[in-house]
Amino acid sequence: MKYLASCLLGTALAISAITPAMAAGKTVTVVLSEEPDVIDPCEATRSNVGRIVKQNIVETLIEVDPKDGSIKPRLATAWKQTDKLTWQFTLREGVKFHDGSDFNAATAVIAINRNLNPTQDCEIRLKFFGNIKVSPKAIGDYTLEVKTDTTQPILPALMSVMVMSGPKMQPTKGSRQPVGTGPYEFVSWNPGQDVVLKRFDGYWGAKPEAEGARYIWRSESAVRAAMIKANEADIAPNIALQDATDKALDFSYFNSETSRLRIDMSQPPLDDIRVRKAMNYAIDLDALRGSIFSEGVMPMTQIVVPSINGHNPSLKPWPYDPAKARALLAEAKADGVKVDTEILMRGRLNMYPNATEAMEAMHAMLSDVGFNVKLKMVEVASWVESYTRPFAEDRGPVLQQGQHDNNSGDAVFSVYFKYACEGPQSTTCDKQVDDGIAAASAATGDERRKLWQEVMRRLHEDIVPDVQMFHMVGFSRINARLDFTPSISMNSELQIAQVKFK
Repeated sequence: MKYLASCLLGTALAISAITPAMAAGKTVTVVLSEEPDVIDPCEATRSNVGRIVKQNIVETLIEVDPKDGSIKPRLATAWKQTDKLTWQFTLREGVKFHDGSDFNAATAVIAINRNLNPTQDCEIRLKFFGNIKVSPKAIGDYTLEVKTDTTQPILPALMSVMVMSGPKMQPTKGSRQPVGTGPYEFVSWNPGQDVVLKRFDGYWGAKPEAEGARYIWRSESAVRAAMIKANEADIAPNIALQDATDKALDFSYFNSETSRLRIDMSQPPLDDIRVRKAMNYAIDLDALRGSIFSEGVMPMTQIVVPSINGHNPSLKPWPYDPAKARALLAEAKADGVKVDTEILMRGRLNMYPNATEAMEAMHAMLSDVGFNVKLKMVEVASWVESYTRPFAEDRGPVLQQGQHDNNSGDAVFSVYFKYACEGPQSTTCDKQVDDGIAAASAATGDERRKLWQEVMRRLHEDIVPDVQMFHMVGFSRINARLDFTPSISMNSELQIAQVKFK
């Protein structure tokens, strides 16, 4: 397909335009694909923020082990369920925040309430606790009680995203001076240049080898890759398929990201299921694999990857069938559906390597079967604004490029957020889906898995809320001077304390 080749042309870059940031000493230089738009801890579950702050500046009560998905202690050393709505967490003693404040049950309550402040749109609240009322309480200096309004049998896993920010931080989102208990403390954010961290000498845990970290950003994947080879940076968390050419420096791994186009089902003609099905039939996933995307990506059938509890293995990807797509559009048009309405495809620059090329290719595929689509690529701040409630009332029909990361072991971290009637990033509303979410969230064991699988089946076969793309493969480049291997957690965090030097 000629347009696929043309999407990848023009990526030759002027490497000489790189502004050097020499990797030297024991400071780790990380080159990101985009500058963070915020560095507030309550946004730590967003990849462009989490790679800087999560488990570096701020820590969680509990941590997910990327090797097997199990949970392990971090700032909480033990936990137990005392009744069906209540959990108790025993907190680590002798921990200090970077500003000298004590970490204890009282300051943990402050941090939780800050993350879950209903007057602000922090992703921790929206993504993971949007349908849960949480009431934290200190019942001893180092005993934290957490009550919920509905049964949450996997609340400890949920607490793996609950970062502990300092009690003296401003109570609302927007802080540019993040304070936590982590192995590194914030030094500076110079907009357009870098973010700098230094090792925290009062850290409760083992002293990390790296003395600090500097985060810079370059939008071009080839530039990021070249900087590692030229010793101008140490870690490029994500590079494109075509730039992962050095077996000694490059790592590939099946990550927990799932890419899609969210269909705004509330807007005609996207409110007609025939139109939504036609969009999926129009996409040639096999043409995208091995060209714009790695050959190792897996066509998706649901928002969670196969390793996540609730994934339904019986679902089949949409086949490429442009004739079927045209027939569905013709059928809908004959019934009065205005299938010629212009549909906006809104993408995010550098969402993943070759993000723009992917959108250009799918724009061509949708146009080929008869859709009237217009492509617009935007920066992260503009993309977030349009991807999360409140949605603009005059937005019209939109296909929004999205990518979702769930490496936390259960579908509860994904489905309410993306598909519930009140989900913060949902344009879908179906009572059966909502009932299924509520039932699965309260269940345990095999019943929980089966309930989630039925929700996934209904979304895939009966609702069709997405143009389905791929479970993704990540590529990272690591400087030869480091002893560090990327893992699935690289999508949402990059723990500098794990970096060793050869």
